[in-house]
Amino acid sequence: MDLAELTRYLDDHLRVSEVRDAAEALNGLQVENRRRTVSRVAAAVDACAATIGLAAAAGADLLLVHRGLFWGGLRAVTGPQYQRLTTLLQHDIALYSAHLPLDCHPDLGNNPVLARQLGVSIRGDFGVLDGQAIGVWGDVSLGREALVDRIRDVLGGTPRLLPFGPERVARVGIITGAGARAIPQAAAAGLDTLVTGEGPHWTYFDAEELRVNVVLAGHYATETVGVKALAAHLETRFGLPWVFLDHPTGL
Repeated sequence: MDLAELTRYLDDHLRVSEVRDAAEALNGLQVENRRRTVSRVAAAVDACAATIGLAAAAGADLLLVHRGLFWGGLRAVTGPQYQRLTTLLQHDIALYSAHLPLDCHPDLGNNPVLARQLGVSIRGDFGVLDGQAIGVWGDVSLGREALVDRIRDVLGGTPRLLPFGPERVARVGIITGAGARAIPQAAAAGLDTLVTGEGPHWTYFDAEELRVNVVLAGHYATETVGVKALAAHLETRFGLPWVFLDHPTGL
């Protein structure tokens, strides 16, 4: 498939030009390949030396990631950054990155996909970051320990529960990644539970004092679902085979 055609489709489907993101994010095609065609897709959470090497070993000519190479402004192409780019260029692999556009997409986003996998009936948007609503909230009826078990079954790892809300969970907000800063927003929205990846030390006290259950399921783990959904969508739409490259951080 033509790389430019696929890039246009991704940009349009993910609303890359419409979704507000952090100033340091660069969404869209970050590196093109020489052939400018795509025949095999690899999906990963991060564009790092490990996943780029795995993409090369898998024979992929497009790597889809949630966080790309260019983050936080201008960076010299030296050291690890040089090695990453060199591997992409040597193996003729294009790189496409989608950060917040992949978090909040209604069908393929990390947050809606995880909500559906957990059996949460989505009722609306939740959680504002950089002026953009990125999370979802919805209804579910089960004990909070049962919710943790369900998260473990879906994502693996060892989710940590901050059990400060009701034992019976009913209204759940989901913001993958580093979403614990949204605990005050969850309380203000009348939610009893927030599912996220991680949070700073001080967010523990927000949960404790605002009486909200918080499940910290891992930054990496909660962001695996969106790139998988996006790659599977491209296979269904365009017949492109794909592979997920797992490089967990445990964080």
